[in-house]
Amino acid sequence: MERETGWSLAEIAELLGGTLDGPAEHRVLRPAPADEDDPHGLAFAEGSYVEKAMASGVGAVILPPDVDSTKPTIRHPRPRQAFGRFLGLNDRPLPLAEGVSPQASVSPLAQIDPTARIGAFAVVEAGATVGPGARIYSFAYVGEACAVEERATILPHAVLVKNVTVGPRSIVHSGAVLGADGFGFVWDGTRQHKIPQVGGVEIGADTEIGANTTIDRATAGRTRIGDDVKLDNLIQIGHNTRIGAHTVMASQVGVAGSATIGERCTFAGQSGVADHTTVGNDIQVGGQSGVSKSILEAGPYWGFPARPALIEMRTQSLLRKLPELMKRLMRMEKRIEELER
Repeated sequence: MERETGWSLAEIAELLGGTLDGPAEHRVLRPAPADEDDPHGLAFAEGSYVEKAMASGVGAVILPPDVDSTKPTIRHPRPRQAFGRFLGLNDRPLPLAEGVSPQASVSPLAQIDPTARIGAFAVVEAGATVGPGARIYSFAYVGEACAVEERATILPHAVLVKNVTVGPRSIVHSGAVLGADGFGFVWDGTRQHKIPQVGGVEIGADTEIGANTTIDRATAGRTRIGDDVKLDNLIQIGHNTRIGAHTVMASQVGVAGSATIGERCTFAGQSGVADHTTVGNDIQVGGQSGVSKSILEAGPYWGFPARPALIEMRTQSLLRKLPELMKRLMRMEKRIEELER
């Protein structure tokens, strides 16, 4: 939230635990990108962005201690983290009045903690529980047998269909759908028959589910997302999948049903995981890569099928040479034919 009078550079340095290198009275009103012409903005810069920041019109910067600067500067050993703290000073939560809005539809059979907040036109069905300090925003839907635990947040138009538990302090962003039917059908020779999906979804603590991401409920048992997992927008998680703690997925990742993903993994955009496969701990999957069979050894993987990144990079390098290698092969074959004649 932009403060009307802003901060002096000295105030920000003290708040962030940094060292002032510039005029203490310089006024900062807001965070800004490093390459933006904003004389009252504060940016952070590392690596190649330092040069961009020095060339831009941004008013002040957060830099590592040993980097030269021509601007008012706060020096910090971890500029990115310091800038994150400054962003927190500027953050403005969505407004939500205390208590339960009279325009919300809350079943008398739901259990609502007195400290929870529920916005207008939200729906909380029978058998649902909303814990202490939880926030259910306008137009959100909390279905039967769902639980929104302590200080969890369900943003506008998010949907918990049924049998979904959202752990403490977790956030479900707008448009996300948790607990829809898993993709289960069986072919009888003439048509597809739907297999009932009677399980649930369990979201751990401090986890964040991005906008328009979908997590299917299990056929039986639970689809489980661990603690401190961060899912970007537009991700699909299939039924009975398990994702370990601290794993991060970028936009458009798809995980098929009954996959198991370990802890501290990273999935770049548009990567995918086949059904019934296992991805071990501390694995990084590159963009548009496909995990078609289990990978267990920690490290980076890339390509389709996903292979250790170094092997895939060598393969891609050879593929670029393939047209020339083909020409050389054809010339060699022709020469051999001539010699044989």
